[in-house]
Amino acid sequence: MRATLTVLGSGTSMGVPTIGCDCAVCRSQDPRDRRTRPSVMISYNGRNVMIDSTPDFREQALREKITHLDAVLYTHTHADHILGIDDLRPLTYRHKPGKLPLYATPRACEFLRSMFRYIFEAEYKFGGLPLVELLPIEGCFELFGARFEPVTVIHGETPIIGFRFGSAAYLTDHSEVPAETLEKLRGLDILFLDALRHKPHPTHSTVEQSLKIAAELKPKRTFFTHICHDLPHEATNATLPPEVRLAFDGMKLEFEI
Repeated sequence: MRATLTVLGSGTSMGVPTIGCDCAVCRSQDPRDRRTRPSVMISYNGRNVMIDSTPDFREQALREKITHLDAVLYTHTHADHILGIDDLRPLTYRHKPGKLPLYATPRACEFLRSMFRYIFEAEYKFGGLPLVELLPIEGCFELFGARFEPVTVIHGETPIIGFRFGSAAYLTDHSEVPAETLEKLRGLDILFLDALRHKPHPTHSTVEQSLKIAAELKPKRTFFTHICHDLPHEATNATLPPEVRLAFDGMKLEFEI
């Protein structure tokens, strides 16, 4: 079935423009250089499945006119991927039946339950809390007729997950992609990879490192995300192979799920 992937955010943990920065990219008038924190939404069969709820979720949802969500998947529990959980509230009140499901690894579920105790263990009786439930990811799972496969990547020294869904895959926050994960990412139409900047970073992939991954896997289209203010959109794209582009906020891509 056909699906649409919307890039809700393509930026690094501090976003672009970065607070207090006066560099050329942070001052850029190109809207593609405005990058909120990293997240995507997959829409198919009338359903919306989001990966990560960032601190910019409210802005992203208003920009994209999101009126409903059917599930949220989490890659890991760093602040730039989870802190929009409270802003899910108005959409959870519309969700039927029951609570909005949030999918995460068992370890991430434990962290989220502890971090947001007021949501998951609250006895507050006057409302105003997100109506959500945590569901552990322990392997491949199906959502609304589509198969989602968690794949392990290494973020610094920490294993986290990305997802393959149909002919697309979304990997963010990785400094290494293990060989067994690479084997699960063959034959893709669309591949998203972390590409923070050119300069090496201990927990994120560089443009050069991600170009090597793309060259090995040979997806039809590769998009870099989790981009910092070192990479001007238009100038960087001019240096990349034609099948590789920087993602940008609001980008929409069609694919088979």
